[in-house]
Amino acid sequence: MKTLYSALVCVLITAVSYSQTQETKKDTTKQKITKLSEVIVTGNIKTDPVLTIVANKYVEKIVQPKNVADLFNNINGFSVIKRGNYAIDPSFRGAQYEQLNIQYDGGTKAMHACPNRMDPITTHIIPEEISKIEIIKGPYTMRYGATFGGIVNLVTQKPDYEDYGLHGKVSGGYESNGNSLVNLAQVQYIKEKYDIVANAGYRDFGNYEDGDGIEIPSSFRSTDYGVKIGYNFSEDQRLQAHWRQSFGRDVLHAALPMDTEYDNSSILALDYTQDNIGETLKSLTAKAYYSYVDHLMTNTNRPSFMMMEAAAAVDATTTGGKIELNWQPLDKLNIFSGVDALHIARDGVRNRLVKVVNGNPLPMPMTFTDKIWQNSYITDIGVFTEAKYNLTSSSILTAGLRYDNVVSDIQDSEADFAARYDLEKRTEHNVSGTVSIKKVVSEKFTLEAAYGRGVRSANMIERFINHFTVGQDPYEYLGNPNLDAEVNNQFEIGFKGYEPLKNGLNSFKYETSFYYSFFENYIVGIVDPNITRKFNPMAQPTNVKVFQNLDEAYKTGFEIMAQLDFLDHYYFKSELSYVYAKNQDLNESLPLTPPLTTRFSLGMEKAKYWANIQYNAVSKQDEISESFGETETDGFQTVDIRLGVKPTKNITLGVAVLNAFDEAYNNHLNFSFTNQADFGRTPITEPGRNLSVFLQYKF
Repeated sequence: MKTLYSALVCVLITAVSYSQTQETKKDTTKQKITKLSEVIVTGNIKTDPVLTIVANKYVEKIVQPKNVADLFNNINGFSVIKRGNYAIDPSFRGAQYEQLNIQYDGGTKAMHACPNRMDPITTHIIPEEISKIEIIKGPYTMRYGATFGGIVNLVTQKPDYEDYGLHGKVSGGYESNGNSLVNLAQVQYIKEKYDIVANAGYRDFGNYEDGDGIEIPSSFRSTDYGVKIGYNFSEDQRLQAHWRQSFGRDVLHAALPMDTEYDNSSILALDYTQDNIGETLKSLTAKAYYSYVDHLMTNTNRPSFMMMEAAAAVDATTTGGKIELNWQPLDKLNIFSGVDALHIARDGVRNRLVKVVNGNPLPMPMTFTDKIWQNSYITDIGVFTEAKYNLTSSSILTAGLRYDNVVSDIQDSEADFAARYDLEKRTEHNVSGTVSIKKVVSEKFTLEAAYGRGVRSANMIERFINHFTVGQDPYEYLGNPNLDAEVNNQFEIGFKGYEPLKNGLNSFKYETSFYYSFFENYIVGIVDPNITRKFNPMAQPTNVKVFQNLDEAYKTGFEIMAQLDFLDHYYFKSELSYVYAKNQDLNESLPLTPPLTTRFSLGMEKAKYWANIQYNAVSKQDEISESFGETETDGFQTVDIRLGVKPTKNITLGVAVLNAFDEAYNNHLNFSFTNQADFGRTPITEPGRNLSVFLQYKF
């Protein structure tokens, strides 16, 4: 892996050196800054993937999200998996965790260190730093790494490269439910040849109260900062370095057995691009990145501490990179080809001091050390090519192929795990592919259809976890290093358009997608009656879940959006999403399948002020996975109100009332309270009424 990483950096440096020697003089008086490949969806039909969503306008939302995952709450088709107010994962169409290819700025990744996902990728960035979120709804492109259920690209804010000199902004916010504070400061200095952007943020969230006035353990503090430096060798080539660190402290996880003492992450990314190279070879892009997460969790403030003290120190290292060439051998043919790499390594142990056994205090407490990750790694080296062919001026045919060489190994195994499995280094060969067509029928109507075969090798939890409770239920889970790769065969058709109207009605916009997926080798944890608990063997349940492949499973669903714009500045918008998933082997739903979700929004937008009221209706979910420990969830309705104003050019002020009627409810995907003194094993409830105030000043 080190050799590959060095090669990527060498190629990047070589490309820079070559392009400097080829630079020619320009007649223009101001540089046109080359855009890096941080953005996937550009609005260009000739290069954009099919079946995409772009969510932005976060400035107008006037809310203080707990982490980046909360930004997904109002994107059609998305839900969130909640274990507390910090450990929140996005779910799209019932796909989650490594089934979604989540990345920053077109490829950078930072994988979690905790086996309970106390520190998902969404916790390692400042939410206010996100300018937009791009989603590809399935495995419909081969260019951004191995993809099973879709791609989520979190695009950070970019400076205005035409606005030279020193500029910046400061912002602060307050939430009444939890007495929570958040602030951010950003400064940028832009010159023709170079630019520097730096930001720093601090967040302090208290325990919130649900709609019944019950205080939920959910507080956390986090400090973040980042520096981004870019240099323009010419108007056609750019090199950029981005360094960020995040420090989480004293994080309470209501639905996990331990709390986070600290979670420190560091991310370094280098990006290079060169455009207009020649007649056939159009551009070269290169990326290299490194991330490290250092995480400590304990049960100091939990009921189990009286019987057993536990502390787990774990770490995760993620390195990777990508080199891509854009060819245009024919006017109608655009080809993207390249190689990428992803290396994930984890290690760490749990130290236990057992003080009570079977209700009897021990005269001399016993100490134990449990290997959590067993010093394991997974390396994925991928080769891809993707071609876009203009069938006509309004029709684009896309076809892509990808090969992934996946190597996994466990280097410090527990004796019982080594006795159960043959732990030789393993190599997998995965082939993915896609074909799609986009037809612009008219300027008012676009039709898209796609098939994608996405392949995902098992993640490290599914392979190597050894008798730890990592699911929604109280079972111990046992990894399986011999799992076959999951395959998603996804078919989808979508269309979008608008119709201009008259007599005070401006336009009618609509968009919809219908999809069907059948899965091969779908990975789930299934109870093995022949294996019993390793830790606390008298506790229920006594058996263990082992990760296994299913033979038959499928998923189908749709999203629908309609919006009426009227009286120039007003709109009424409705959104609907539904997923139906089936585990035919066990004759039940696949786990973590969200219920039918509907939203209605009425709002207005003007340059100086904006406002909206949103009604959220979530149906009862009785299609559940009992084997996963799920229970039926009641439906609920909430109302959110938001108002923003710009009294001057540089000041933005906003207020919001979330869950205005103080509804007591929980989402179906929420995990259940675990190891808490005052709660049984029931799903976490959501915050009650919450007033948010936000102020931002730009200079």
